[in-house]
Amino acid sequence: MSNDIPQISVDELQADLEAEVPLIDVRERDEYELAHVPGAILVPLTQLPERLGSIPTEEPVNLICRSGARSQRAAQFLIGQGYLPRNVTGGTDAWINVGFRVETGPPSA
Repeated sequence: MSNDIPQISVDELQADLEAEVPLIDVRERDEYELAHVPGAILVPLTQLPERLGSIPTEEPVNLICRSGARSQRAAQFLIGQGYLPRNVTGGTDAWINVGFRVETGPPSA
Protein backbone atom coordinates (compact mmCIF):
# COMPACT_ATOMS: atom_id res chain seq x y z
CA MET A 1 0.00 0.00 0.00
CA SER A 2 1.28 3.39 -0.91
CA ASN A 3 1.97 5.78 1.94
CA ASP A 4 0.71 8.80 0.00
CA ILE A 5 -2.91 7.58 0.03
CA PRO A 6 -4.72 8.34 3.30
CA GLN A 7 -6.06 5.15 4.89
CA ILE A 8 -9.00 4.83 7.28
CA SER A 9 -10.22 1.87 9.33
CA VAL A 10 -13.74 0.48 9.20
CA ASP A 11 -14.34 2.05 12.63
CA GLU A 12 -13.40 5.44 11.19
CA LEU A 13 -15.61 4.69 8.20
CA GLN A 14 -18.56 4.08 10.53
CA ALA A 15 -18.04 7.54 12.06
CA ASP A 16 -17.64 9.11 8.60
CA LEU A 17 -20.90 7.55 7.41
CA GLU A 18 -22.70 9.09 10.40
CA ALA A 19 -21.12 12.42 9.38
CA GLU A 20 -22.40 11.84 5.80
CA VAL A 21 -18.95 11.61 4.19
CA PRO A 22 -19.55 10.00 0.75
CA LEU A 23 -18.51 6.36 0.32
CA ILE A 24 -17.77 5.07 -3.19
CA ASP A 25 -17.74 1.29 -3.72
CA VAL A 26 -15.48 0.52 -6.70
CA ARG A 27 -16.34 -3.19 -7.03
CA GLU A 28 -18.38 -4.62 -9.87
CA ARG A 29 -22.18 -4.60 -9.65
CA ASP A 30 -22.52 -8.34 -8.86
CA GLU A 31 -20.14 -8.00 -5.90
CA TYR A 32 -21.99 -4.93 -4.66
CA GLU A 33 -25.34 -6.70 -4.84
CA LEU A 34 -24.06 -9.61 -2.70
CA ALA A 35 -23.16 -7.30 0.22
CA HIS A 36 -22.24 -3.64 0.58
CA VAL A 37 -21.85 -1.01 3.27
CA PRO A 38 -25.18 0.81 3.73
CA GLY A 39 -25.12 4.10 1.83
CA ALA A 40 -22.23 3.11 -0.46
CA ILE A 41 -22.48 4.54 -3.97
CA LEU A 42 -21.55 2.04 -6.68
CA VAL A 43 -18.98 3.39 -9.16
CA PRO A 44 -17.07 0.38 -10.54
CA LEU A 45 -13.34 0.99 -11.00
CA THR A 46 -13.74 0.38 -14.74
CA GLN A 47 -16.28 3.25 -14.94
CA LEU A 48 -14.46 5.71 -12.67
CA PRO A 49 -12.94 7.93 -15.41
CA GLU A 50 -16.29 8.61 -17.09
CA ARG A 51 -18.16 9.05 -13.78
CA LEU A 52 -15.87 11.64 -12.20
CA GLY A 53 -18.65 14.21 -12.32
CA SER A 54 -20.65 12.24 -9.74
CA ILE A 55 -17.83 12.39 -7.16
CA PRO A 56 -17.50 15.43 -4.88
CA THR A 57 -14.25 17.37 -5.35
CA GLU A 58 -14.32 19.84 -2.46
CA GLU A 59 -14.56 17.32 0.38
CA PRO A 60 -13.00 14.00 1.35
CA VAL A 61 -14.52 10.89 -0.18
CA ASN A 62 -13.99 7.35 1.08
CA LEU A 63 -13.32 4.47 -1.31
CA ILE A 64 -14.00 0.80 -0.63
CA CYS A 65 -13.73 -2.49 -2.51
CA ARG A 66 -13.52 -6.09 -1.27
CA SER A 67 -10.08 -6.01 0.36
CA GLY A 68 -8.65 -2.54 -0.28
CA ALA A 69 -6.56 -3.14 -3.43
CA ARG A 70 -8.92 -1.79 -6.12
CA SER A 71 -9.96 1.14 -3.94
CA GLN A 72 -6.26 1.93 -3.44
CA ARG A 73 -5.83 2.10 -7.25
CA ALA A 74 -8.98 4.24 -7.49
CA ALA A 75 -7.60 6.59 -4.82
CA GLN A 76 -4.31 6.97 -6.71
CA PHE A 77 -6.25 7.87 -9.86
CA LEU A 78 -8.52 10.34 -8.03
CA ILE A 79 -5.60 12.11 -6.34
CA GLY A 80 -4.16 12.69 -9.80
CA GLN A 81 -7.48 14.30 -10.79
CA GLY A 82 -7.49 16.67 -7.78
CA TYR A 83 -9.84 14.73 -5.49
CA LEU A 84 -9.44 14.04 -1.76
CA PRO A 85 -9.87 10.25 -1.50
CA ARG A 86 -9.24 7.99 1.47
CA ASN A 87 -8.93 4.22 1.17
CA VAL A 88 -10.81 1.93 3.58
CA THR A 89 -8.20 -0.51 4.88
CA GLY A 90 -9.36 -4.11 4.52
CA GLY A 91 -12.40 -3.11 2.47
CA THR A 92 -15.84 -4.68 2.68
CA ASP A 93 -14.31 -7.91 4.04
CA ALA A 94 -13.02 -6.00 7.09
CA TRP A 95 -16.41 -4.25 7.49
CA ILE A 96 -18.19 -7.62 7.52
CA ASN A 97 -15.59 -9.25 9.81
CA VAL A 98 -16.11 -6.54 12.44
CA GLY A 99 -19.82 -7.31 12.34
CA PHE A 100 -21.16 -4.06 10.92
CA ARG A 101 -24.48 -4.21 9.07
CA VAL A 102 -24.50 -4.76 5.31
CA GLU A 103 -27.14 -4.35 2.66
CA THR A 104 -27.77 -6.55 -0.37
CA GLY A 105 -29.33 -5.93 -3.75
CA PRO A 106 -28.89 -3.42 -6.54
CA PRO A 107 -27.92 0.22 -6.05
CA SER A 108 -30.81 2.54 -5.27
CA ALA A 109 -31.67 4.89 -8.09
